[in-house]
Amino acid sequence: MKKLLSAALACAAIAGATAQRPVVQTKYTADPAPMVYNDTVFLYTTHDEDDAEGFKMLDWLLYTSTDMVNWQDHGAVASLKSFKWNPRDNGAWAEQVVERNGKFYMYCPIHGNGIGVLTADTPYGPFTDPIGRPLVWQREHWDDIDPTVFIDDDGQAYMYWGNPNVYYVRLNDDMISTSGDIVKLADRPPHYQEGPWCYKRNGHYYMAFASTCCPEGIGYAMSSTPTGPWVEKGYIMRPTPRSNGNHPGIIDYKGKSYVFGLNYELLRLEMPDHKERRSVGVAEMHYNPDGTIAEVPYWDENTVQQVHCFNPFRNVEAETMAWGYGLKTARIGDTRIVVCDIDPGETLTIRGVDFGKKGAERFFASTRRARPGTAIEIHLDSADGPLAGTLHPVADSSGFAESHCNLKGARGIHDLVFVFRGEAPDLMEWDSWRMQQ
Repeated sequence: MKKLLSAALACAAIAGATAQRPVVQTKYTADPAPMVYNDTVFLYTTHDEDDAEGFKMLDWLLYTSTDMVNWQDHGAVASLKSFKWNPRDNGAWAEQVVERNGKFYMYCPIHGNGIGVLTADTPYGPFTDPIGRPLVWQREHWDDIDPTVFIDDDGQAYMYWGNPNVYYVRLNDDMISTSGDIVKLADRPPHYQEGPWCYKRNGHYYMAFASTCCPEGIGYAMSSTPTGPWVEKGYIMRPTPRSNGNHPGIIDYKGKSYVFGLNYELLRLEMPDHKERRSVGVAEMHYNPDGTIAEVPYWDENTVQQVHCFNPFRNVEAETMAWGYGLKTARIGDTRIVVCDIDPGETLTIRGVDFGKKGAERFFASTRRARPGTAIEIHLDSADGPLAGTLHPVADSSGFAESHCNLKGARGIHDLVFVFRGEAPDLMEWDSWRMQQ
């Protein structure tokens, strides 16, 4: 037990991920909706397109992690096209997924056309429409956005939503129909803007929300019942000009509490102009003894520690990373995701990799369409850290082919940095990798 604890502490010390680096760098993501299931964090997000000026949002994405630092991309799990009744080609706004009795329910706003629901047998999807119409739609206004759902201890499920007002309705046990009338909160928290996130913890009911526009922070209110009255308690994160918008998602995971939100830090790496191209951030969050929440500094003033070390002695999907700015991911066929748009000098980082005392002796990678002369350098700790090996992928392979190289010095706990070398852009498509002792 002491050895395990020592390894975890060493991993956290070496591989703390700083929050100014967004959770995802290969796409623009927003409106985080985390869910813990089977010891894994499932992070569902909205998706700002690369060419978005205003809100251009067509689908919903999924990322997973078991260490809060390295995240695997699972691509889009649903889109506006999942709703056959939907006439719009834009407006895939903030969704949430919840699990009940082994089935998964995704609540999706279709801006201007109400809130729909999709279901799936696994958290990875595919999600499909079980009712063929909106779950709720108040046609007299456009308030029906940003749904949040939670199931109380007595089994009653509630859905809350709205901008600028807050509404709720009870859901039936089937989670795809409602019970009773839609209720508009008379006690809307004073700084409420949009994006409610409702949950229960230690007997307290919480409603976190994007607060005070604009810029938006994250505020919260508390209640002793799921229907109020709600008493605003202050900020989880104060508004700051560094981020025009925000949107909370809150979980407990492996003994710690986390708040997710959004910022524009990824866009700022490219330009100073404001465009709706957002990125998800995460910070550790703490509760006071009375249940209130201690204020969290802005994303770039936080450090999220890795929960446990990364195991390289298994098949690892290449789209798993802590950092990969400049790279892209794409779906090949129905299930395969690859890293692509790889240019010379770009890097992909995995944090806190435990090579063990014996170390890793061989590295294998599955790639296709590698340009002649392409190489993957395997560095420890940083892009200019010790070189453990260099892999030369099979060139010009139309199908995925595995290549390998020997490794030297890959022992203990290190960040693992892949550096891509070659003579031209778009070096290859990378599917997966593994190491061997």
